Amino acid sequence: MGSTERGYLSDREAEAFAELFSAQRAGFGGEGLGRRALLGGGALLGAGLMATPLAARAADQPAAEITVDQARTAPIPIVIPSFGAGVGDQITGVLTDDLSNTGLFKVILGSTGTGTPDFGPYKAMGARAAVTGAVTGAGSLRVEFRLWDVLTSQQIQGTAYTTSAANWRRIAHIIGDVIYQRMLGEKGYFDTRIGFVSRSGGSRNPRMRLAIMDQDGANYRVLSSGQTKLPAFNPVRDQIAFLSYATATPRVYVFDLSTGRQRILTEFNGVPLGPHFSPDGGTVIVPVARGSGSELVAVELGSGAKRQLTNSGGAINVSPSFSPDGSQIVFNSDRGGSPALYVMSASGGAARRISYGNGSYGDSVWSPRGDLIAFTRISGGQFSLGVMNPDGTGERIMTQGYTVESPTFCPNGRVLAFCRRTGGASSRDTIGTIDITGFHERVIPTPEGGSSPTWSPLNV
Repeated sequence: MGSTERGYLSDREAEAFAELFSAQRAGFGGEGLGRRALLGGGALLGAGLMATPLAARAADQPAAEITVDQARTAPIPIVIPSFGAGVGDQITGVLTDDLSNTGLFKVILGSTGTGTPDFGPYKAMGARAAVTGAVTGAGSLRVEFRLWDVLTSQQIQGTAYTTSAANWRRIAHIIGDVIYQRMLGEKGYFDTRIGFVSRSGGSRNPRMRLAIMDQDGANYRVLSSGQTKLPAFNPVRDQIAFLSYATATPRVYVFDLSTGRQRILTEFNGVPLGPHFSPDGGTVIVPVARGSGSELVAVELGSGAKRQLTNSGGAINVSPSFSPDGSQIVFNSDRGGSPALYVMSASGGAARRISYGNGSYGDSVWSPRGDLIAFTRISGGQFSLGVMNPDGTGERIMTQGYTVESPTFCPNGRVLAFCRRTGGASSRDTIGTIDITGFHERVIPTPEGGSSPTWSPLNV
């Protein structure tokens, strides 16, 4: 079916159901490292990376009082110098891209790498902040970085990172996260990764493999060779759960990124669909298809113990997502006669409908900030990606297209990654990002097509 004929399920869910039933039911499409501590004396960040505070050249000052909303209206002018030739220039490039790609910073290239800056020229050009830094070493690197408030001529932050040369890109992301947090008052998201399905081949029988990359598209690697769908990052552990069609029986696997090992989550009385983790990483909710519908089943990650959360008499219940405190679940269901979003207790029971707009809703995901629920809506043959408040009010559309689906929030809840599919003979899946205000949409480059993104927590 073409995009305009799809009634309800997103492509990623429709693909799973299509393979399950080997036929199209009306309304279905046929194709379809723990938290790290940045600051503190000699903080160990993982991967042999050490962070050491630098003594201030002037009295440390509080972070600049700039909100994210202010930065959207007027991006923060910040001076970024070269950290030196070779690796230093590479770090400068990644740091510049990280800050610029948010739409919240206006990077001004500077020449001063070390020492206290000459603030006069920076003030004259309207800079609000400035960075100084340098890289020394070869096999083992020491990256020194300082952040300055140009208006007060005071140092805001000073840290030296010691690590192997192979970690230079992570250093750049970590420095970017520090700048983001000190300037805007909330944690950054640059030192993160995105798991996704790497798609190649024709649209009818694509090759779909589990893959991972940095949030900017670097360090792409394929993790599985078999047919894979619907991955989900564990929010507190270095794990990805995913649906595999590598054998005749679809199964949910848990892949440990630190060891490269994978295991079956558990066996189900029915066919499992896409897994979704609880905020503490200890529970996985899996929609399980039985007959013509599906129910939500909670599985304890350690023991494999199962508990059915819904019992809706043949309705389709999919796309569950926990609230950040783990007390509630938003999910998609057609129990009311049309596909809509519902919220229920994490222990199951009665559910209340929260979506009432025109069209069919799917792909529900709760923001880690708790303030928004993202969704896909299909109306009049048009796919839309939007957000609403958890009580269903304040619905707004951020972007539209032939197909836009599979939203996933970055750890601080300010940006969504999603899949966009173009139509026609040259149809291709791409992974894009967009600010929750609906601005600054961009595409993350991938070697092959990409779908079903899932955003990691901050790296270990």
